[in-house]
Amino acid sequence: MMLSDLLRRNRYFFVPYAVVLAVIGVLQLLYTQEQLIQWVNFRNSPPADLFFTYATYLGDGAFFVVICVILLIYNRRVGFMAFGSFALSSLTSLFLKTIVFPGSPRPLKYFEHSTYEYHIIKELEIYSYNSFPSGHTTSAFAVFSLLAFIDTRKQRGWLFLLLGVLTGYSRVYLFQHFVEDTYVGSLVGTISSVIIYLLLRRWVMNKDFIEE
Repeated sequence: MMLSDLLRRNRYFFVPYAVVLAVIGVLQLLYTQEQLIQWVNFRNSPPADLFFTYATYLGDGAFFVVICVILLIYNRRVGFMAFGSFALSSLTSLFLKTIVFPGSPRPLKYFEHSTYEYHIIKELEIYSYNSFPSGHTTSAFAVFSLLAFIDTRKQRGWLFLLLGVLTGYSRVYLFQHFVEDTYVGSLVGTISSVIIYLLLRRWVMNKDFIEE
């Protein structure tokens, strides 16, 4: 399968994703990261605090591993594909965090002397460093894009994208990351799954799991 075929077959995922990337990309050109995180942070509420505190776990590595194990039980080769996506996306994110952009400050550290009173959820552990890119967003987009690729009902692609976007938004809402961190994290996760899917699809197809 060529990349063009993958994009065409999964247009219900990639078309809205392209729109999201374009919109968020333009916003980052027009506004600073401080202005963007203030916009998100100001729009808080108790129900949103509760929702995003749990929604953010969709990007947790443990959640990805659980999905991998479920797929492994259902179909061994698809499970290996999922683990491949998990490994590539996680290692890429870790490399960027610790080697390319080591110690990049997270919002809590960046604004520690700011006079703006940011909304922070009590008892929530907020980290200070290794902000770029967002690991949770990377994992979320890696797992949900892969699920979109292997799902035979392609019309549900937008739903998988929505779950990834909600995870990314949760990282900004919870004051764990800047918008740019989640933006790049989504790209790392999605590209990782595209690479693994294209490399392993023919091997997986021998088990007749993914539609032609």
